[in-house]
Amino acid sequence: MRSLAYLLGIAAGFGLSVQVGMNSQLRKVLQNANTAALISFLVGTAGLVALLVATRTSMPSRDTLASVPVWAWFGGLMGAFYVAISTVVAASLGTTSLLGLTLLGQLATALVIDHYGWLGLAQHPITLTRLAGVALLGAGVWLITR
Repeated sequence: MRSLAYLLGIAAGFGLSVQVGMNSQLRKVLQNANTAALISFLVGTAGLVALLVATRTSMPSRDTLASVPVWAWFGGLMGAFYVAISTVVAASLGTTSLLGLTLLGQLATALVIDHYGWLGLAQHPITLTRLAGVALLGAGVWLITR
């Protein structure tokens, strides 16, 4: 099962790299990053609706929806922010630099989230090994962006 998780993680990275180029081209043609991000999310929403229909997934009850913490409803805003920003940044830095910087930001933030167990996630303390991994990634990003 862990092997499948690794493969899916790699596939997500593949998809993210391709998405950056697609959204950047959309922004270029539409000449507006926010419109490009909106279209990207509308197409993604349509895809998710189709997936839910195809898999006959039942919708959560009103009580279940009411039990979701308020802050958890805003995860989509983080995705929208990323898509809107990446459509602009990719054009000036390129996909490799953008994704390297994005990954560095993700891992540095994830270290803190894991350490404190924020956002309902399990606690995983910051260790020297984990810090070294992020530092090495930072060095790699520095090399990539040169």
